[in-house]
Amino acid sequence: MKATGVVRRIDDLGRIVIPIEIRRTMRIRDGDPLEIFVDKDGEVILKKYSAIVDLGSFAAEMTESLHEACEKVTMISDRDSMVAVSGVRKKTYADKRISDMVLRAMEDRTTIIHDDPSQSPQAVLEEEEGEEGKFTTLVIEPIVVHGDPYGTVIIAGTGPDDAVGDAEVKLAQSAAGFLSRHLAE
Repeated sequence: MKATGVVRRIDDLGRIVIPIEIRRTMRIRDGDPLEIFVDKDGEVILKKYSAIVDLGSFAAEMTESLHEACEKVTMISDRDSMVAVSGVRKKTYADKRISDMVLRAMEDRTTIIHDDPSQSPQAVLEEEEGEEGKFTTLVIEPIVVHGDPYGTVIIAGTGPDDAVGDAEVKLAQSAAGFLSRHLAE
């Protein structure tokens, strides 16, 4: 655990303010759910809660099925990082922070389609090394539950002849819709 050097007092209602610098660094927004953990040494730990991460193996199976259906790289992210990946080295993408473009698709609740392989590659990771984390074509579909963005389904092409089309857009939309309904239960 890393010390921040910040000390805050609990108010009379039992609340504590998390400093804006920490909220920005950790991408904690107003209304984000935080899970509370306590240990035997008296430490209280706040952790961002992700319903997508709780899906675990289910999300991995879904990306595998999508990859088999379209033979493209498929990923599922939560609001911060890639949760499940198929069709590419998992080590390169799994648990890595998502890019601002992916975050924008969630926040705007809109589908992003980049279907021209001749344009510059698109990054889905915040910090990519070389060409890792970049794709020639992609579709990003937000997973929205009761109006709140929870994550994305991403289908991406890796080469100049690996374009995404209507079929990949419909697959991403169907997968995101299925996950939305599953998470709403």
